[in-house]
Amino acid sequence: MDLKVENGRHIILGSFVGILTVQGVIIGASVFGDTSFIINAALGGAVALALANCAGSYVTRSAKEYDKLSRLEKPLLRSLDNTKIKKLTVKNVMISSLVMGGASFIGSLIPILPFIFLETRRLEVSIGLSITALALLGIYSGKLLKQNILLHLIRMAGLGGVIILVIYILFRIKTGQSIM
Repeated sequence: MDLKVENGRHIILGSFVGILTVQGVIIGASVFGDTSFIINAALGGAVALALANCAGSYVTRSAKEYDKLSRLEKPLLRSLDNTKIKKLTVKNVMISSLVMGGASFIGSLIPILPFIFLETRRLEVSIGLSITALALLGIYSGKLLKQNILLHLIRMAGLGGVIILVIYILFRIKTGQSIM
């Protein structure tokens, strides 16, 4: 597969998961109302998610790539250690892992920003910013895959919006607050 497309998919997935996971942390932490608590909880979630996605990508991608290498080695009746193929494989695994972790972290920062820079309406702006970022990811996804951009935009923003709404409603119900 084309490395640009593969890394593009990691950017999309990492950002999508980063935005929505940290938005969930923020909605849950917002129950307590303390801005520094919300920021710290969200940043903790962002770092943990980025490291977990980086490590998870490394484990899964290296298993896939080293399986390909071993399949190449069998008919050749030789090891591919110390070859350009092996070095390229290691490089691609590392790049893939860093892209996934980096995208997760950068995506995670988006819902946090209003809590750092604004004094009021932080949660509402955070949710709006997250859905906007998801829409932009949808545009990127459509362009990257050379598919219908509008469909990708609607799918990405729509799914994200539904997930955020479900989290918001569940926390409002749990805390005994009205949904509206």
